[in-house]
Amino acid sequence: MTEAAIQLDRGTKVVADPFLEMKTDRYTTYFRPVLIRDIDLTCPPRPPEVVERYGAVRATIRVRGVPVGEVTLPLAGVFDETAARRAAIDRLVWPLLRGLIRHVIGTTTCRPRTADGLLDAALSTDDASTAALPTVTVAVCTRDRAEDLARALDALEALQPRPDEILVVDNAPKTTATRDLVRQRVGIRYVCESRPGLDWARNRAIHEAIGDVVAFTDDDVIADALWVGALKRTFAEFPEAMAVTGLVLPYELETPAQLQFEEYGGFGRGFERRVFRVDQAHGERAVRQHGGTGKFGTGANMAFRKTVFSEIGMFDPALDVGTVTNGGGDLDMFLRVLRAGHTLVYEPAALVRHRHRRERAALLRQIANNGVGFYAYLVRNALARPGDALDICRLARWWFWHWELKRAALSILQPGRIDRELSFAELTGAIRGLVRYRRARRDALAIDPTAAQHVAGAIRPRAAAPSAAAMPCSATGVACVDLARPIEPIAVADRYRRVCALITWDGDPLGSLTIENRYAPIGVARLRDEIAAFLGTRVVDREDVTASTAWCELVAPLRRRFAGANANGFEPLAEDLTVSIVLPTRNRPNDLERCLASLTRQQTRRPVEIIVVDNDPDSGETPPVVARFPHVRLIREWRKGLSYARNAGILASTGNIIVATDDDVTTPPHWIERLVAPFRDSTVAIVTGNVLPAELETPSQHLFESYGGLGRGFERRRVDVEWFWQFRGAVPTWHLGATANAAFRASIFTDDRIGVFDEALGAGMPTGCSEDTYLFYRTLRAGYAIAYEPSAFVWHRHRRDMRSLRRQIYNYAKGHAAYHLTTLTRDGDWRALARLLFHLPKIYRERIEERLRGRSDYPLRCILFEMLGTLVGPFALMRARRIVRRLGPSLGPLSPERDADAVPLEGKMSENAARELVVALPPHSTRP
Repeated sequence: MTEAAIQLDRGTKVVADPFLEMKTDRYTTYFRPVLIRDIDLTCPPRPPEVVERYGAVRATIRVRGVPVGEVTLPLAGVFDETAARRAAIDRLVWPLLRGLIRHVIGTTTCRPRTADGLLDAALSTDDASTAALPTVTVAVCTRDRAEDLARALDALEALQPRPDEILVVDNAPKTTATRDLVRQRVGIRYVCESRPGLDWARNRAIHEAIGDVVAFTDDDVIADALWVGALKRTFAEFPEAMAVTGLVLPYELETPAQLQFEEYGGFGRGFERRVFRVDQAHGERAVRQHGGTGKFGTGANMAFRKTVFSEIGMFDPALDVGTVTNGGGDLDMFLRVLRAGHTLVYEPAALVRHRHRRERAALLRQIANNGVGFYAYLVRNALARPGDALDICRLARWWFWHWELKRAALSILQPGRIDRELSFAELTGAIRGLVRYRRARRDALAIDPTAAQHVAGAIRPRAAAPSAAAMPCSATGVACVDLARPIEPIAVADRYRRVCALITWDGDPLGSLTIENRYAPIGVARLRDEIAAFLGTRVVDREDVTASTAWCELVAPLRRRFAGANANGFEPLAEDLTVSIVLPTRNRPNDLERCLASLTRQQTRRPVEIIVVDNDPDSGETPPVVARFPHVRLIREWRKGLSYARNAGILASTGNIIVATDDDVTTPPHWIERLVAPFRDSTVAIVTGNVLPAELETPSQHLFESYGGLGRGFERRRVDVEWFWQFRGAVPTWHLGATANAAFRASIFTDDRIGVFDEALGAGMPTGCSEDTYLFYRTLRAGYAIAYEPSAFVWHRHRRDMRSLRRQIYNYAKGHAAYHLTTLTRDGDWRALARLLFHLPKIYRERIEERLRGRSDYPLRCILFEMLGTLVGPFALMRARRIVRRLGPSLGPLSPERDADAVPLEGKMSENAARELVVALPPHSTRP
């Protein structure tokens, strides 16, 4: 933006480049890529790197190479790994501790007495498995995607340890590009499968593989360096497991379609190891328990013992890519493993990264094919196993109603929460999938009439062990595990559905743990998982402190060792960003003078202007007060209403940040800097602060605090569009703060999805309030974030008499109802009805009951005023709308005759001179 000097009689402009335009529409014009990074906390942090293209970073957090979670942080041109580490400690405390505790169990004779002792023991323990490791063949099935395949093979050649065999199956190729690529690489075997279809290629890989385990991945997948090692270790630690699936994370998020796929569900299935098994001896059914096998993972990262295919059959060539079903082969095999009585393990340490579809059209096809493949898989199993047909029909009906139809309906009723095109693509794909399998089966038999002989169409499940069938379901094995000694498998586990283990440390009992093993062996790895989750911080020998104190003592060393600098240190915003404080007032000169006196004492070096908006110019009470503060601007707004007044101040403002407060508020000297500091996060559009009582001298002031007050606690928070859509009921934006203490990026008021304050809401209008909560609502819905900064507190003078308090509560109730009706009528958010028709009546009933039973001292009269305000709210909103239609919108041009002090504006929100002007406090100075 070029600098341009505009002279006003109140001062000379000091230009600071405004914020970069906020990019929040993640799918179209405003999309910014997301940086993908790996951070191992046990390795030294890397130096900051410049990443100007990216709007956020998605960091996978590891401990000793094992992924424990992810953190997503906004970026402002630089990726600082130490900031991501601090965020990881704050957000992933329990997964981090659980992983560390797991390493300590059974590896040291001395029970840790301090947090540092726990960390020392965990980080010094050798994690090598003593079990015999199986050999692994990695199979990559591909078809005419040599460029993608080259990336995949580069990653496979870098694996540590290397697989025992890498096999590339070229499926019905049209060119020789794949063969030529593979022949250039040493140690990779090429096989051509002429029958088109992914499952034909998988079956060929099984036939050709020499390893004990066949691990499947795709040509658009980049395997993590530790992938094969994790698979080998998992099969060794779980000898009963016939299938292992792993974690699939995005390789890149460079396009809107890739981000959409992740937000629609993606491939990731979490960072916690899980063991799945079906107890068929006592009536459990695989379809009923685990029919939605997509929860286990995907075919891009799955491995099987080769011997299992001789029992349950090969992949069904009528399913998956290359056929009209376009999917479902992996889902079908997962179910068949469980139905045969075997164990399936989900192991997040076996990590690969998938390169999602980069184009929107390809994404739509993929989502539609997901629907086709899932229902083709259900049809296949209903036909192959008539005994499961009823369970499959129930699952199909439930899935269609609670997933397909529900998501499609939500995409209409709550636009923005779920992508409508994607949900309807999956819905139509599901319908097509019901008829695709029979056709695909005919096609497969036409290609190879013997195909059906190799697929387990009606194989009977493996017979349960005699001990399992004879043992009553309620029978429980008993074992004792001493953590001071090397952990051993529980010998009796395979004879019982569940095992109750007494956990001790050198003979001292720590607790009793029940493990639902379903007649499967319980090895060392599973014992460590279960015990770590069960004991938590109790593994540390600190009987002299409470559990919460022990937890805090464990967290502090994590921050010190892994996160570096103090995460709570205050970091100010850049000083060249300017601030405009908008202060509406109406005939309260004493309050106004106190407020202005505190504002002019702000300790800041940034350019700040203070704008007082007189909402009753005819009274003449405001100008004498403003005249005593020479650097304060006064503008006039004749139209009554707090929103009109705030909007007038916004239109006349010149700052990059616009701060809102009230005349009955006083501020501490550090307030401005604390309030604007969270704008370092480029996705934050609004910052609110704490509002504390300036005095509690009268019963009404005490009562207002018991009503809820204006404070929102002493813990930092950040909410965004994901938070906005997570509620089934109305979005509680009233919990985010108030415009008595709030700051806004000036750019949001020119965003057509947000605009300025709704003139029909707020004090001075029949609705009484809620102009701020509705602006918060629109801001979140538009994709921005809101931060709450408790250190930016102000002091508020509550109403001193009961009559004023009752009027205030009555207005709050009116405004609350009007706010919900506005979100319903203007934004189509049907969640408002649940709040108005169900939640509020329930709240009032419960509060009346508590008062009548003597459990609350909140006056019944105040509750009745709230109820009356809620009932009057709809009529107040209609009346306010009529007033606004008569007076006109705030964005209409201001008349110079009516306000000689106003900055001339043309069009919307200072797109001319106003954004290039700073008036009032001299830059680089501290006001006395």
